Parts: sequence; C-alpha cells; structure tokens
Amino acid sequence: MSEQPQILFKYRTVPGYDNIDVYQKNEGYTALRKAIKMVPDDIINELKLSGLRGRGGAGFPTHIKWNGIPKNWDRPHYLVINADEGEPGTAKDREIMNLMPHMLVEGCIIASWAIRANNCYIYVRGEYMEPIASVRKAVEQAYAAGFLGKNILGTGFDLDITVHQGAGSYECGEESALMSSLMGERGMPRHKPPSAPLPVISGVWNSPTIINNVETIATVVPIINIGGAEYSKWGTERSKGTKLFTISGHVNKPANYEIVLGTPIRKMLEIAGGPLNGKPLKFLIPGGSSTPLLPATDQYLNLAMDYETMGANGTMLGSGGLMFFNEDVSVPKLMTRLMHFYAHESCGKCTPCREGTNWLTKIHDRIMAGGGRYEDLDLLLDICNNIGGRSFCALGDAAAMPIQGAMRFFRNEYEALIPKESLSKRVFTPLPIAGAVR
Repeated sequence: MSEQPQILFKYRTVPGYDNIDVYQKNEGYTALRKAIKMVPDDIINELKLSGLRGRGGAGFPTHIKWNGIPKNWDRPHYLVINADEGEPGTAKDREIMNLMPHMLVEGCIIASWAIRANNCYIYVRGEYMEPIASVRKAVEQAYAAGFLGKNILGTGFDLDITVHQGAGSYECGEESALMSSLMGERGMPRHKPPSAPLPVISGVWNSPTIINNVETIATVVPIINIGGAEYSKWGTERSKGTKLFTISGHVNKPANYEIVLGTPIRKMLEIAGGPLNGKPLKFLIPGGSSTPLLPATDQYLNLAMDYETMGANGTMLGSGGLMFFNEDVSVPKLMTRLMHFYAHESCGKCTPCREGTNWLTKIHDRIMAGGGRYEDLDLLLDICNNIGGRSFCALGDAAAMPIQGAMRFFRNEYEALIPKESLSKRVFTPLPIAGAVR
C-alpha cells in the first residue's frame, strides 16, 4: 500500500478521529478556515484544477456542476448530500460517515460557501443506523464549535445542516427521487432535461440545488488543503486523483481501499490480498452490481481502473464496488439474485422498468428451475434492449446492463441450463417494438 497515496484516508486509523477534538488535531477544519477566506468562484476553480469527478457513479466533473448554480445570495440555494448508498457491493461512503464524519461535515460547509447555500441536507440510507448516529453527532459538535449556525468563524456566513434518514429505498439513490423523498413526496424520479430544468436551476422546493455523493464532498477537504493542482498529479489525464473502492467477494482481504485512478485491476486484486485461498477467479464486477461484468482473464485484469478504460471495454467504473468471483459461482444464478433485487426495488413509475424487471426475474426463475427455452436467451436480451434508456431513471439500465454483460461472456452457462430438446429448436427472432427508437 506504500505506493498508494492516502489522501482521503490519511488519518482514518487514528483513534477517535470521529470526534471533533481529535479531528482538529489532525488538520481538521483547516481547509474550512482557508476556504472561508476565498471567493466562492476561487473554490470552484480549485476543483477545476483538481479534475475531481463525481464519485457516486456518473463521474460528472464536479466544478461544472457547481459552476452551473446561479451566482446570487438573494434566493435560497441548497446543498444535498446523497448518502443513500444502496448499490450492492458498495460500502465506502459508510466508512466515511462512521470513521471520519467531520470530513463530510467540513466538506459540506466548504461546498455550501462555494455555491452560496445556507441550508444543507445529508440524506442517509435508512438502514445505515450507525452512520446516521455518527454524522448527527459530528453535526452537533460542529454547531457547538461554531463551524455551523450563525456567523461561521466571524464571516457573516450562516449555514444549517440537517441529517435526514431515508426509508430504505434503492430508488432514492437517484437524485431526482431523492429530492422528492426529501420534500415528503413519494420517492420517484422526475422528468429530466430538456422537458424539465436541471436541479442547479430548480431542485428541492423549486430552488437551485447541488446534489453530490458523500465521497465527492469529503474529497473537497484535502483538495482545498493541498491545492487542486497538487491533487491532479495523481491519476490519469481524464480520471484525476484517488478513489475509494470497496473490494469484496473472493479475495483474502475484503475492505475499503483508497487507490489511484488508473491502477490496473490486477494490482487492486493484489492490494486486497489476492484470490481467496488461491482459488482461480472466474469474473469480476468493477463498479457495483449494476455494471456489466468482465472475465477474470489477463486481458481484463490488466485494464486500468478509470472512467475511460472501463467505458471503452463495455462496462463502468460506477460507484467503485469491485467484486471478484471464483469458478464456483454460477453466472445465471447470480443474475437471478440481482434481478429479484431490481424488480423489488423498482418504484413502478414507468412501464419499461416496472414490467421489464419482472419479466427478467420470471425468465431467470424459469431457467434456473429447469424449464427454460432456448428462445428465452434472446428474449432476455430483447427485454434488456427495451428497458435500457427507456426509463425515467437509471434503475432500468442497472437491471439491463448486468444481463447484457453476462450474456456477452457467459452465454454458454445459460445454454447449459436449457433442456436439450429446446436447444435443438433455435427459432426465436426478436421483433422490434412498434415506435421504439433503436
């Protein structure tokens, strides 16, 4: 781990780092004292120099999002933190909230100053009881120390932070559904541009709103401390800095790791202790359960883990939930488990996702029960093609992409589950849906 710079995790193992006194003894709130003296646009420029991209999955440049908010103080602006970490295989935001909650709080204050917001909401996944308690304690300590509330550090800047507990909905990890839930509405996605304005123009309570992931906001703190240009020295040309990865599955040391973007997957496997008990690996999922899998061959293990390389190879960096699976794992069985999850978590607002995830689940159940037909394999892909890109939010894509990846590399495993008499009838040809745009 010595060659991996620990920028975000620098003081993670310091005892009591979740307490404000220990936090301040280890550079805590020094970035805030520096940022509060800066012009808001200068903070955004530091993020531009750093190359920081959203760490929640989309990888959108943070400075562009922040720069899109109106430059005024006469209308309410809001900062909303997406701490609804529901992506299977991902637990890095939980570690930030549990072990270093003040870094999140400090990042929230800096971000609020930069986007001219006087109110911040941290929307935490409903099942995250320990992180909720940890963050609430940190917020209370920050108020007591004068870092929150009225006239912060004598600057005249006021900020209130509210920790909001979600209700356990995977859908509310999608930013527009999160906003709806935060306002007391049903957690369902909203219309997207161009039919509706961006959140930076009209978000919660129809006011300008910035929504960022926990890791993104926490990373603002070391960027301000060391400078954007210094931070950008790590990583690749377009994927700058370090990122937190939850490495799990069949490895000897599953945990959260801070790793430089662009590090080969093979090196990340080595950092996590190598394959569990030395057993050969079969495949990996690079960025959480909604990203397409890749075989664990030399070709793919040697790939650089960054946004561009993953995209060029038909998958995504996603949330950084890197999962390794050995040869004992059945790909169709894993996909069946995932489809049950996505069908259960669909909010039901749009037909492609509501109906499609149920169809995908039923077909997988039929195949696993021994009643599959050869035409089911092409039918699965046809359904995926009519879910992906046709839903209000990315949950439809999240259900479709794993199957597309599984069928790309492991179709033979599906075929092995089809009765021989059906395999001899390879007659199914998917028909286009009337009016569908392909």
